[in-house]
Amino acid sequence: MSAPSSPSSLGDHLRHWRQQRRLSQLDLACDAGISARHLSFIETGRSQPSAELLLRLAQQLDIPLRNRNSMLLAAGYAPRYRERPLDDQAMQQTRTAIEAILHAHEPYPALAVDGHWHMLMANRALAPLLQGVDGELLQEQVNVLRLSLHPRGVAPAIINLKQWRAHLLHRLSHQAAQTADPFLSALLEELGAYPDENSFSATQPASAHGGSDAIAVPLRLHAPGAPGNQLALISTTMVFGTPQDITLSELAVETFLPADGGTAQALRDMLADSAGLSS
Repeated sequence: MSAPSSPSSLGDHLRHWRQQRRLSQLDLACDAGISARHLSFIETGRSQPSAELLLRLAQQLDIPLRNRNSMLLAAGYAPRYRERPLDDQAMQQTRTAIEAILHAHEPYPALAVDGHWHMLMANRALAPLLQGVDGELLQEQVNVLRLSLHPRGVAPAIINLKQWRAHLLHRLSHQAAQTADPFLSALLEELGAYPDENSFSATQPASAHGGSDAIAVPLRLHAPGAPGNQLALISTTMVFGTPQDITLSELAVETFLPADGGTAQALRDMLADSAGLSS
């Protein structure tokens, strides 16, 4: 479901997000501490709510900060949330903290992405995993989901491509539904059209896709020289709590941890080799 097109009334915004979250007027009214009649009047334009009530409703509906600004504007109020680029002076401490997290995670790969999955920064451990990727995918704004699943990206090296692709598409589908962002919906459609098999996934025995004792779906990458010629990585995600800036609310730090001792050692060796080549 896409966000209501502009221009749009406050009632349209509110109704859209209530339906998106599958809540009745009574459910939302009870959660926000108002009467269902009052909420109905707001949605039909018969009542003008205060900005504070709108923000309370937005919080109950878990509306993204960007869309809260749109809803406030539709009601005639000034936006409450600023959007500063990551290189803005006001974001310096945040940027420094992210850089410190990425550096501290070495020799394991880590990167920071925005709400559209564009790479904002990465640590040195990521580069060795991108060997063989088409340079065109690394130009300008690098979209890490496209980079992962594109046939000329990392996909040819992913042993359990079908499994990993399903994981990423499920995550993107959930994000697109939560944010009603047209860009994410278009990206989901694009990535869904990519093939889900390659030479490695087609020939790899089932045991390489993770056994019944696995604690998470690993990303398995073909890596000549690593134990068994593959790396096994578990992904984790960090987001900022209680953000008041749109950029910060949409930013995530994606980190990868080794799923076994052989992968841990291989990543240490790969980073050391990479550092030696660049020195």
